[in-house]
Amino acid sequence: MAKKNYTLQKNPFVVPTDDGKYIGEHFGKASDGNSELSIAHMIAPPNWSEPFQTPEFDEYTFIFSGQKQFIIEDEKIILKAGESIRINAGTRVQYSNPFDEPCTYISVCKPAFDFNKVNREAL
Repeated sequence: MAKKNYTLQKNPFVVPTDDGKYIGEHFGKASDGNSELSIAHMIAPPNWSEPFQTPEFDEYTFIFSGQKQFIIEDEKIILKAGESIRINAGTRVQYSNPFDEPCTYISVCKPAFDFNKVNREAL
């Protein structure tokens, strides 16, 4: 039998959260052990936010629906459906959805997302 040249992911690893955010990691450390890259489907509920963080990985975000707010260093940016952003490793950022509708997006991290390398600040 020939080796397959692809990996089909139908059951992402759902990261447990306590803030109502959905994180379904399709590829990455938690789902398939890949430390080079992670790809996750995310849904940030209305009025959701995280503390500031300074990740040790680049993070790319593409918005499918809704809006997402980024505070990068001291600049506020709001991404809307169809827009994307790359935030370089070592950049202080806060992610939030202060709006009244959910925000659905894809997040790609390189190297892969790692809770030990996200460097979240205390609230």
